[in-house]
Amino acid sequence: MASLSPGFSPVPHFPVELTAPDLSDWIGKGRDIPGFVTFDAASPGPHVALTALVHGNEIAGAIVLDRLLRAGVRPRRGRLTFGFVNLAAFARFDPRQPTASRFVDEDMNRLWDRSVLDGPRRSCELARARAIRPLIETVDVLLDLHSMLWLSGPLTLCGPAPAGRALALALGAPDLVVIDPGHASGRRLIDYARFDSGAGAACLVEAGQHWRAATVEMMLAAIAGCLRHTGLVPEHPALPAVRRGVLRLAEVSATVTVEAPGFTFVEPFAGNTVLARKGTLIAHDGAREIRTPHDDCLLVMPNLRPATGHTAIRLARFLDVNDRL
Repeated sequence: MASLSPGFSPVPHFPVELTAPDLSDWIGKGRDIPGFVTFDAASPGPHVALTALVHGNEIAGAIVLDRLLRAGVRPRRGRLTFGFVNLAAFARFDPRQPTASRFVDEDMNRLWDRSVLDGPRRSCELARARAIRPLIETVDVLLDLHSMLWLSGPLTLCGPAPAGRALALALGAPDLVVIDPGHASGRRLIDYARFDSGAGAACLVEAGQHWRAATVEMMLAAIAGCLRHTGLVPEHPALPAVRRGVLRLAEVSATVTVEAPGFTFVEPFAGNTVLARKGTLIAHDGAREIRTPHDDCLLVMPNLRPATGHTAIRLARFLDVNDRL
């Protein structure tokens, strides 16, 4: 069993401003995949999927998709899928213990490797991933909605594939895009072979802290950018105006995976912090010192209670957006 670092006090209390939605209308009998709702337009176009609840306690994404479904957001061309992914974990969500329902058996965002999906292992999350996989194989554009436990500004993550990077930059919100190869502990949905190969484009929006109203609004802005960029829904009253801030692009230069019990940050860094000087000490992993590998180092989603074998933080270098467009 993975051990949590003892260098900090237990996970603090986080206020829950949001109420989990009733998804019964989207889970009912007769659906090919419970929790997945697809609409086809008369005109041809790409298949765009908006997914939420890959982690069952990240309810902001479920609120957004439920709101758009009830508002009648439908494609003018192509195919649009709304997907509520880990329903079993979501069913366990309790605002009194909001961190306890991330998954049932294992993290569903570490399973998207063909060898894992085709292998002999069994779990609640693997069964659901295998059920969803045939639909994912048809998706041309995937926007995966996530939120964060620890304090951080919003950002969009994409893999190294150019199509995913172009999609992330086209959203317009969040205004920080980070090219990230993923985790040592397993492949994310956006890393699935269809997207990694360039057959489709995928990115993951980390819209803010889990249970804050502002996180919902950031997700709506990202979805609006995606649906307008793909031409599926150019305008709709439920979609906000696309935000056009100053885009920033960064690429992960080092991923810090915890090797020893007792991983400890030297201070409780917030995500999107920039440390000016190369060699700045940020953490201890047993006897190993973790220092910034270059000047102007972006701290990406530090996990202040990391488990051994899991990602503690990603360190990134800023790039010129124009060079990657």
